[in-house]
Amino acid sequence: MSGVAIISGSASDSHIVEKVKAVLDENNMKYDIQVLSAHRNPVELEKYVAGSDAEVFICIAGLSAALPGVVASRTDKPVIGVPVSGTLGGLDALLSIAQMPKGVPVACVGIDNGANAAHLALRILKLKK
Repeated sequence: MSGVAIISGSASDSHIVEKVKAVLDENNMKYDIQVLSAHRNPVELEKYVAGSDAEVFICIAGLSAALPGVVASRTDKPVIGVPVSGTLGGLDALLSIAQMPKGVPVACVGIDNGANAAHLALRILKLKK
């Protein structure tokens, strides 16, 4: 596949996934979409990340927003976190994604801003050219 792996923590995040897809489609970028929770599907998530040939991961998560950090702890490829509004207007998810420990970097875009996550992924991928 290569390109971008889009992982959302819940099917209820599909409206953000659509924002990511729209930008990637406009730019003819290949992507794969998975719904895998860091809490509910940890084994499946780990297998997916380990077996993916994606060059960039976009992780969409709300509430505790552990998904981007878990993915970043399992790969050395770039991970972009998209915090989802919900409880506390998404501030809880934003802070969870932005406050990663040393050695587990995650780029963080604005709350519900799947489009910017896709634009950032495209810029990262352009570095290879």
